[in-house]
Amino acid sequence: VQLQASGGGLVQAGGSLRLLCAASGPSFSSYGMAWFRQAPGKNRELVAAISRNGATKYHVDSVKGRFTISRDNAKNTVYLQMNSLKPEDTAVYYCAANYRLGVVERYGHVEYWGQGTLVTVSS
Repeated sequence: VQLQASGGGLVQAGGSLRLLCAASGPSFSSYGMAWFRQAPGKNRELVAAISRNGATKYHVDSVKGRFTISRDNAKNTVYLQMNSLKPEDTAVYYCAANYRLGVVERYGHVEYWGQGTLVTVSS
């Protein structure tokens, strides 16, 4: 599968952005999907993950209540709705996928990476 992320940009603190990750290739609904982010000088961290059918979701504590991951298997797309953005959310955001396990719970589970999309939150 090939993953194409988009939707990043510059936004003021308190604002919103929606990231999209479009997948090409068959059987998108067989992939567990996730969003990671990497801020300058920091390790890449898991932000949110979603199961194959969208029934199970995970959000890291720092974004709970502000970010929501979702997917549309008919459109081969996974989304990350980001509200109430903070300067500390500034990072390059990456979408990721796993076919074998059908779930992404940590960095080591990722089989496929998309290119990053930069999110910059100004104070």
